[in-house]
Amino acid sequence: MFGVSLLLGGTAVAPITQAQETLNEGMREALPVPQVKLNTLLDLPFPGSQESQQAKPQHQAEQKSPGTIAGTIVDPSGAPIRDTSVKLGHLDQTRAAQTTTDEFGQFVFLDLTPSEYWLTISAQGFQTQNLSARVHAGEHYVAPPITMSLAAQATRITVTPITQEQIAQQQIKVQEAQRVLGFVPNFYVSYVPNAVPLTVKQKMNLAWKTTVDPVTIGTVALSAGIEQKRNWYRAYGGGVEGYGKRFGAAYANVAASTLLGRAIMPALLKQDPRYFYCGTGSWRSRLWYALSRSVITKGDNGNWQPNYSNFLGNLAASGIASAYRPDKNRNVGFVFQAAGIKVAETAVANVFQEFISRKLTPSLPKGNRTEP
Repeated sequence: MFGVSLLLGGTAVAPITQAQETLNEGMREALPVPQVKLNTLLDLPFPGSQESQQAKPQHQAEQKSPGTIAGTIVDPSGAPIRDTSVKLGHLDQTRAAQTTTDEFGQFVFLDLTPSEYWLTISAQGFQTQNLSARVHAGEHYVAPPITMSLAAQATRITVTPITQEQIAQQQIKVQEAQRVLGFVPNFYVSYVPNAVPLTVKQKMNLAWKTTVDPVTIGTVALSAGIEQKRNWYRAYGGGVEGYGKRFGAAYANVAASTLLGRAIMPALLKQDPRYFYCGTGSWRSRLWYALSRSVITKGDNGNWQPNYSNFLGNLAASGIASAYRPDKNRNVGFVFQAAGIKVAETAVANVFQEFISRKLTPSLPKGNRTEP
């Protein structure tokens, strides 16, 4: 416009200026100027103002609003666990509270300051669990069901050394419970092929219990009655006195034979006085085994050897018996005859033990037997 004015020499400046002003005024009417509301910024409280000081406690109160933690404890099957210990603490390991679950396995901690906490959950028979949880202001935090894992069961076994004497004593207890038909003592049969050898004391105790057993005494009394009935050993006479002599002589013979043949001689010669049940093989092999055990026995070393104990014990017992027998029975022939009869009786008794007594004896150890 300035150039135009100079070119025209200034004669057209005023009309052009007036036209431009008219054009600008028309544009202002067509495009209204927006009005800015400054009060939206001025209404905000400035720091330090009275309104700002009033809003700050309200914000702090919202931050300090207490919260809660709740949850349910269940076992692997999903059943609730009651009386479970639940400990609540801060992350700095300081304890805040402790409670136990109710019959529904539920627990709850109230009025908790907004913070992060840890939970230690323990129940008998289950592994202890440690969990963490964050509580916000005014929040009721409900933990998902907490499943407890079963605790590993540790079995402690204490091995105590046991001596051969203790093992033998346990085996003797089993033997002392063996009674044919439930009442006749059968203490000298072992159903354990490799039984532990007996000590001297154990051999003496076993012989003594056999000697004083009521059934042994009753058998001697019956034998004395048969002798008197048949008038054996007539020199003893009749009546009560004769019966008493027969009973005394018979019982002395049994006691001497048991103590000498099954205790004293086996102790001196280190032999086992028991019969070891076979139970396997053909009946002929078992018959031979049973008959031969009257002259063969097992030593304390576990080896089979001649049964010196049985023969010498019976021989000594027969010699003692001759001292209170009638005069005509007091001779060497009677002694050896009586000892031989005892050995034969042992053979017959062994056959009975091998084939019959086991079937008639209750409470015997079970299992297959092997030949010693």
